[in-house]
Amino acid sequence: MSTYLPYLVGHIHLNNLHTLPVPDNFQKGNYLVYWWKKIPLGHVFIKPNEKISEKEYYQRIITALQPTIDYYLKKQPGAALVSWPQWLLDYNLPALNTWLETILEPLIPTDLPPRVPVSIIICTRNRVPELTQCLSSIQQMVCQPSEVIVVDNAPNDNSTETYVNSLPGIKYYKEVKAGLSHARNRGIRLASNAIVAFTDDDVEVDSEWIYHVWEIFKDKQVAAMAGLVFAAELESESQYIFEKYWSFNRGYQEKRYDGAFIQETLPEGPPVWKIGAGANMAYRKEVFKEVGFFDERLGAGASGCNEDSEMWYRILLKGHAILYTPRAIVTHKHRTNLKALYEQLYSYMRGFTAAAIIQQHQNSNAGYMRHLFLTLPKYYFRLLLREFPNKKSRSRTVWIELKGMISGLAFYLKNNGE
Repeated sequence: MSTYLPYLVGHIHLNNLHTLPVPDNFQKGNYLVYWWKKIPLGHVFIKPNEKISEKEYYQRIITALQPTIDYYLKKQPGAALVSWPQWLLDYNLPALNTWLETILEPLIPTDLPPRVPVSIIICTRNRVPELTQCLSSIQQMVCQPSEVIVVDNAPNDNSTETYVNSLPGIKYYKEVKAGLSHARNRGIRLASNAIVAFTDDDVEVDSEWIYHVWEIFKDKQVAAMAGLVFAAELESESQYIFEKYWSFNRGYQEKRYDGAFIQETLPEGPPVWKIGAGANMAYRKEVFKEVGFFDERLGAGASGCNEDSEMWYRILLKGHAILYTPRAIVTHKHRTNLKALYEQLYSYMRGFTAAAIIQQHQNSNAGYMRHLFLTLPKYYFRLLLREFPNKKSRSRTVWIELKGMISGLAFYLKNNGE
């Protein structure tokens, strides 16, 4: 049985450096995220004990950063076109930083408002230690929301209530009906602002998170948004597996989803789950009047997951836009042991299956049934064939995922699809 070697998570800010450090501990793995000031540009994985030369290391950085830098270059058409990878290979970081400043500095916000009209909703249940860290990070943001709501979902004690009520300015409410969608819907109804933002109790938010959430909705066509989610740590094998194959990180470039996305992907079933994660999302409150609230058959405590992506699907079907932004950032602590990971992935695929069938009924032309009963089985078969006879990181959870899919189908049938 192999021994897992943890990954060191490092955040490297290029603007603060004159030379780029080379990791000196390759015995452990390295997960390195590269930034220019507050703008994340890309990341690199280096496996434990991996033999990699300095030149190879720099080349990986170039490969990771190239798509994002190209993206920002298109947003600054007057910027000089240079061979910036050569600067990196020549150890000329000052030249690279001077050039990046001309492209990226205009995107750095100045004079952030002290407060914005956004309601933050955090749904929780019997997790005071995690909630404590989450609320602490919210209180330390340089731009504050005008409202923070904690919804305590069917608790079996009063620990959350006691803790939240000890904090000034945080509103506590109890939702007696078990299920994340019940809790989220309660939060929406209670929110007093036109924009409602959701994060999870096992998340810590970036100091400018809520400012970037609010800024997105200056675009009147945007009805919802999702943001970048980083892994807080990769100390355990379960955390590595999740980040490597199930990551909440949707990349470092802004993406817009609208009716064109639905039409282009309708034959295979629009992959709305790729938009983002419920740990970092926000909505115009008025959109719920048009499309309805979160489906209470879905989410933790019910089918298991995908209440967020099913909501995005409904919003897109109504012709609204959803924006993914890498500027609104939170950090998530993944499950720390394999048993918890297996339970999580079982729940994910259970909810995914139920949501896919529900989404199929909302538009009969969608290809979700094809995706569930043809595309996914072929994918799993090829995966098992490729990694047979060894159980590698990706294939070791396949049977759990398949069981989750079967359970999701049974859950949907039991609930009569209504």
